[in-house]
This record gives sequence, C-alpha cells and structure tokens, in this order.
Amino acid sequence: MSSLSVRFLTPQLSHTVPSSSARPRTRLFAGPPTVAQPAETGVDAGRLEPRVEKKDGYYVLKEKFRQGINPQEKVKIEKEPMKLFMESGIEELAQLSMEEIDKEKSTKDDIDVRLKWLGLFHRRKHQYGRFMMRLKLPNGVTTSAQTRYLASVIRKYGKDGCADVTTRQNWQIRGVVLPDVPEILRGLAEVDLTSLQSGMDNVRNPVGNPLAGIDPDEIVDTRPYTNLLSQFITANSRGNPEFTNLLLSSFLTTKSIFNFDAKVSSKELCIWKLQRSSLVIGSYHNTTSKEMGAEALVLYKWPRKWNVCVVGSHDLYEHPHINDLAYMPAMKDGRFGFNLLVGGFFSPKRCAEAVPLDAWVSADDVLPACKAVLEAYRDLGTRGNRQKTRMMWLIDELGIEGFRSEVVKRMPLQELERESSEDLVQKQWERRDYFGVHPQKQEGLSYAGLHIPVGRVQADDMDELARLADIYGTGELRLTVEQNIIIPNIEDSKIEALLKEPLLKDRFSPEPPLLMQGLVACTGKEFCGQAIIETKARAMKVTEEVQRLVSVSKPVRMHWTGCPNTCGQVQVADIGFMGCMARDENGKICEGADVYVGGRVGSDSHLGEIYKKSVPCKDLVPLVVDILVKQFGAVPREREEMDD
Repeated sequence: MSSLSVRFLTPQLSHTVPSSSARPRTRLFAGPPTVAQPAETGVDAGRLEPRVEKKDGYYVLKEKFRQGINPQEKVKIEKEPMKLFMESGIEELAQLSMEEIDKEKSTKDDIDVRLKWLGLFHRRKHQYGRFMMRLKLPNGVTTSAQTRYLASVIRKYGKDGCADVTTRQNWQIRGVVLPDVPEILRGLAEVDLTSLQSGMDNVRNPVGNPLAGIDPDEIVDTRPYTNLLSQFITANSRGNPEFTNLLLSSFLTTKSIFNFDAKVSSKELCIWKLQRSSLVIGSYHNTTSKEMGAEALVLYKWPRKWNVCVVGSHDLYEHPHINDLAYMPAMKDGRFGFNLLVGGFFSPKRCAEAVPLDAWVSADDVLPACKAVLEAYRDLGTRGNRQKTRMMWLIDELGIEGFRSEVVKRMPLQELERESSEDLVQKQWERRDYFGVHPQKQEGLSYAGLHIPVGRVQADDMDELARLADIYGTGELRLTVEQNIIIPNIEDSKIEALLKEPLLKDRFSPEPPLLMQGLVACTGKEFCGQAIIETKARAMKVTEEVQRLVSVSKPVRMHWTGCPNTCGQVQVADIGFMGCMARDENGKICEGADVYVGGRVGSDSHLGEIYKKSVPCKDLVPLVVDILVKQFGAVPREREEMDD
C-alpha cells in the first residue's frame, strides 16, 4: 500500500440538505492494483489482471502487456513524466536551448510529451518554442491575486501572450517559454495555483456548480467536493503518481500512413478516410497518400483523460452526461449522497453519454468512490487497441455490472450501495441564465454574470477583472464551462456603479445578444496544431453576420471545435460546427465544418447529430440562418421590420 494518503473530511453541505449520517471517517490510501476475480458476467479471469504495476514509486505498464503499444506509451516507459516535477527535472530541462533539446530524442520527448503532465503543451507547429499552460481551478473558483499573477505572466510575452477560459472551468495561458517555467511554477504555488496533472493521461479539472454557495435554489454547495477531489488527485499539488498513467492513444501513426485509400493534397491535407473503418474524417484530392510522405501527416492523438464533475444545481451547469464520473445528488434513507453516472466522453472515434452505475455513495464516500473508479480504469483499461481508450470502452467490454463489480472490489470495505430513487435534481427544471445581476442566497448580496466572447482575454482584461472583483466583490471570480465569468458577493448598493464600468460597457457585457450568450469555441488553428480550421474569430464573425440577418426570442447555443477531438463540445450544442476540409463551388479544397444540430444539456440531455457535412466556412452564414428559422423560430430581420 502506498505511503501517500489523503485524509477524507466530510464537506459542509448546504443548509437545505441534511448531512450524511455519522460514521467513521475514512483515512484514504491510493492503493496498488487490485487482483480481481472473474466478474459474474463471464469476463475471463486473465482479462481482469491489472495492466500496470508499481515500480520505484510510479505505475508502469507490465512487460507482458507492452506488445503493440503506441509511441506515446513507449515515451512514458522510457522515462516517467512526473519526474520532471516530483524530482525537479524541469529545472535542468529549462536551462537547455531549443536547439539542444531537439538534438536528443529524450529531451525532445520531454517538451513534446512529458511536460504535458505538468500542464505544459509545446506549440511546435504554430508557436515553436512556446507553450500553453493549463491550470487547475476546481469548481472554476479563482481569486483576484491569482488572476493578477497570471496576467503578469502573459503580459511579458506581448502578442504571443493571452489567456482562455476553457470548457472545464479553468484558465489556459499562452506564450510561455521554457526558461521561465521553473519560476512560473514557483509563482503559481505562492498564489495557491497549480498546473500539475491538468493534461494528457490525468484527471482533468473537477467541475462544479459556478453558483455554488450563493444560489438560492442550489441543492448542495459543490466547492468542498471539487476541492477535495482536486487535492486528492494531485496530492495537494505535490504530484500523485497513483493516477498519472491512465494511457495515451492515437488512431494514426507514421507507420500506418499508407493504410489509406484517400487521394489528398500534400499541402491541404488535414484528415483522412480510414481504409478499414467507416469513420470518415477527410476529403479527397489529386495526390495519393504514398506520394505525400510522412511530413504532411496529421497525427490525431487523444489522451486517456478522465473528467469528473459534482452536480449541485437543478440547471446541470456541470454537464454531468459528458463526464467520465458524475456525482448526482440524491437522498437515501434520510442520508444525503450521490448517485453515480459513468462513462460520458467525446473523442474522434466515438461520443457517448454517461450511464448509471447503479450506485449511491454518501457524502463521506465521494473520495473513496472516485479512487475506486479510477483504479479500476487504470488497472484494466485497454492499452492495445488505440481507438478504444476512454473509460466507456472498458464499461462496454466488462458490462455495467462487471465494471461495477471491479469498482466494489476497490472500495475501502468492498461495499457499494445500489442507486437511490430519491434523485434531488428536478427533471422539469428550466435552465436559468446566469448573465446579468441576480440576488444571492445571502441577503444584500448579488452576483453578476459577464459574457467573455469565446473565452479569450488579454493581460489588461485580467487585471481589470481582478480589480472589479476586489472593489465590488470579495476578490473572487467564477469561471463557467461556457467560457464566461461570474463576479460573486457584490453588495447591492454597488451594483449600479459596477454596471457603469468601462470593461462591462466595452468588452464583457452582462447583457450579451441572445446568439452570443451560448457561443463557445475551442482554441482553433491559431494556436492548436491539431485544429483544422480557425475557430474563435470565425465563430464571432459568423454569429455577428447571422444576428444581423435574423432575430431569435431565446438563446441558441452554438459551439465550434477545430477538429474531431471536439474540445468545443459541439455535440451538446443546439448547433455545432466541427472543423474539416471541404470543397468550394470550384472544387478547390477549403476550410469547412461538419454541422451538428439538436444537442441538449440538462435533465433531457441529448447529443446532437450531423445535419450537413463538409460545408465551406464561407457558406455557413446562410445555412445557419436557415436552421435558425426552420428549427428555432428565428425571424428574418426584414420581416420583423415589416411587422413593426
């Protein structure tokens, strides 16, 4: 058993929800792989043998399971990524020049792969020598001091420095150079921030209700839970190797470059049609793949990441159905706790909604349940088939009861209660808009929801947001999964002055146009090497043109993603745009989008479906106008004026 331990303390619940019954508090240890017995579903005993073992304090893939693994798995075996942080390898690496780094495979793998365990992503394709850094902000809660520090980091990088609010309630900052990293990491620690274990084969930022603790209608304050989950996963920002080897996968490598039947342009190629699969992800042109050479190959990689959320609102702002593990509040025999959903995810190969695990845990068992699910996934997840890596594939293979059985074996007492029928989330609840000013549960206080266009901010914006949080609130900001920001704890007497602030008048409106309210966009080709199209500026431009042509009576959520990795979560949008290559009216290859329609969030969640494929970006405006009129009740502006 590992010497690493995280003591579990029962979080304080909202006053409207009774606390769980008294029971011994658990001292929680991140445990070694469990030697499992065959599940009743008939899974072969050999399949239930853990794929990993612990050596020198880190988990590694066993020798017997290494045949056919992908290049990124080999990189992890060659050197444990967490050593760059836990054994200060980053200090030595940061002293090398990029030329020195690129001369050696080991150091080149350090900056292109292993540094992602520290939340650092080298932008080799578009910003050679510069990194994106992803932070951990459980529940999206941050402070003015943290925001100012991040602003100070990106400011010195000039036009290369900026920040984004992500779809997991956290910050990503851009422009970072390697020599600055050790000092940046020390600065993060001083303001109680970390970037550790925020990317690749790790648990991503725990998501919670952005109105936690201030919403008059909340079910439970999610902040204590998300904080505990984050502290457990990262061992209080010291690094937790128990859960850093969840596996990386890719569906294409340079070795398989000739396994395609597509004809493409060597300069315009972005993605392909697989010869042995029905997955269509590319366009045809006039050059065979053999003539291209490996240089033009785009390698799509998606990590075996793992997403978790804790639901605290009837609005389901947390999007539980697209998380690998979601805690859904429910009572059982007078005790407060959570039903568990498992397996929700997006990937280029497949998208799936989370399914019930038929399990309920008390508030005291939130961490043990997370640990058990993670260990089952870490120990048993498939590492051979590179297209089947996310947890839902394991659930499919074992069956929900088989997977549940493996989770039970990893619980402290090897017990897991069945799901409760007393779900606390109201199914008929109409999802509320958090933009503008709204009263909090605390008398005399309000919060203000601000629209951050496609989540992009500059250093000066961050400083101004921090100033507003200090002057009008309590120095706190909340980030949302829709890439917006909430200022909580504003005295009602200060609301009028806040609304007159230039930042709210000129940049971050509390009353954005209806079509802008739900606009979400991933990083896109501007910075991301995997993106096929530019997203953020294009999303703004298309939406601006569309709202000049039609008016709508309620928000329509539109999401943009630059590639099939779908970081922009297009499948949950009313209208989604997934970057691809298309052909214009002259048959020339151009940037385009596959258009999705019909995604829903909330208790009646549903993934959208393809409406039209490979639409040239220049043709999107009339198509969106047509969809809005036919399916969302939009009215053409000229007709609206005639009716007036």
